[in-house]
Amino acid sequence: MENDHIQDRAEANDSSHQSTSAPNAGEPGLTVSAASATLTPKPSPSIIEAISGIPVTKEQPQPMANENFDADLIVIGAGPGGYFAAIRAAQLGAKVICVEKEYLGGTCLNWGCVPSKAMIASVEMLNKAKKAKDWGLKPIENVEMDFDAFIARKDKIVLTERGGIGMLFKKNKVTHVEGFAKFVDRNTVEVTKDGKSQTLRAKNFILAMGSSVIHLPIPGLQGGRAEGVWTSDEAVTATHVPKSMIVLGGGAVGCEFSYVFSGLGSKVTLVEMMPQLLPVMDDDLGKELGKIFTKSGIAVKTGATIEKVEKTANGWKAYVKKGAEVEEIEAEVLLLGVGRKANTEGMNLEGVGVKLHRRGVEVVDDTLRTHADNIWAIGDVTGRIQLAHVAQQEGLVAVANILQGANKTVDYNTVPNAVYTAPEVASVGLTEGQAKEKGYDVVVGRSKFMIFAKAMASNETEGFVKVVAEKKYGQVLGVHMLGGHVTDLIHEAVVAIKLEATLESMADTIHAHPTMAEAVIEAFEDAMGHAIHKF
Repeated sequence: MENDHIQDRAEANDSSHQSTSAPNAGEPGLTVSAASATLTPKPSPSIIEAISGIPVTKEQPQPMANENFDADLIVIGAGPGGYFAAIRAAQLGAKVICVEKEYLGGTCLNWGCVPSKAMIASVEMLNKAKKAKDWGLKPIENVEMDFDAFIARKDKIVLTERGGIGMLFKKNKVTHVEGFAKFVDRNTVEVTKDGKSQTLRAKNFILAMGSSVIHLPIPGLQGGRAEGVWTSDEAVTATHVPKSMIVLGGGAVGCEFSYVFSGLGSKVTLVEMMPQLLPVMDDDLGKELGKIFTKSGIAVKTGATIEKVEKTANGWKAYVKKGAEVEEIEAEVLLLGVGRKANTEGMNLEGVGVKLHRRGVEVVDDTLRTHADNIWAIGDVTGRIQLAHVAQQEGLVAVANILQGANKTVDYNTVPNAVYTAPEVASVGLTEGQAKEKGYDVVVGRSKFMIFAKAMASNETEGFVKVVAEKKYGQVLGVHMLGGHVTDLIHEAVVAIKLEATLESMADTIHAHPTMAEAVIEAFEDAMGHAIHKF
């Protein structure tokens, strides 16, 4: 089977830079050796006729070249992973079609990462305006959000980004086809849009359909926006600010929308079943964010679940259970901040040999090939790490493996996690608990932003940097941050872990003053036992 895969990659490689519409492709040619000309300096007409009568031997094409393909590669889905893959494949000379059933940019651009960050930025500015005197300004009277302008700004950013992808497709000659793709066979999809269908054929495919929000099976829960049941989709397209809101899920989505709607004036209750917020990150981050949220007026309920809900005249009553106690909380809106499913339905994937598991498409290994050897899968649809930047990297890796015959894999050990509340939260590598579970002799370094001049100057003194390292050699294992701009600062740590840097090499690296990054080097120094600013 592996030899078959190698042969398939070789065949794809041989033809990866040939367009199916290339002029003169496969035209016969006649080569006459110099030796034959030397042997007969004055050839007779009969010899010329004989040579002319020799049939021309055509070069035998690779097996796949006998097929009539519309593209070398069809990418299904134009989210972050899909459009990255399509453009990179086109840059490598492939003829590429990208099929998208709705909007370029997928969930991230249209309903997720981008619109939510635009909303967060506006709320952050609102909060700063309310505290104008903290910057030496005269108080600004009657500061409030212009909700229509707030939504219009978000929409403009989304449309601008979406248009940018369309322009990049045109520049790189990626054909954009709108519609829903269903496999007919391993090389053929039927794309349907508004009742009309077309058939497209390709040598290889990348599945990048992403995921969709789902409603959790909470007893009593039913309905959608009209009934006051929201997901992230409804949150970013909100038509008003609810007076009150219960957010289920204290991960990135739940925390970000709790921050947004609390800032807009909603009375927010945030319910998370784990002991602290942001359960996939280092414990210290979730605990600190919980304290900050509570201080800001968000009611944080960790270690709690919603047993059931009841519809009321003005919204919902939730029965929130923590331990043996049950608290009844009423709110206008119930926002579900957890639960997504891979978009695989109706595509006949299993019919063409693509295996599915309960979370989505199954890949053979980290090269991202599925069990159908000309079909690859990236992003949320695999049910692995559901982050836009992971999908982007997976798209680039898949294309390299398809078109260049590479055997590249994705390094999932250096994936940065980011939460865009204010203050921000960011993390990469092992948490302190994970490092200890793996048997490392752990040393930890910490530094608070509040002692540094840049943090004071920008009124961003909340938070800290935490470094987790192996004690004997000082290898950096994980870095965890909460504070201003840490979603930008984290990439120093990503590179450190990627290159297996040590505490000493990081502490010897000069960091500019005054910057927020001084807290990062201070944490590395603290782990070595000689932080300058340790009281």
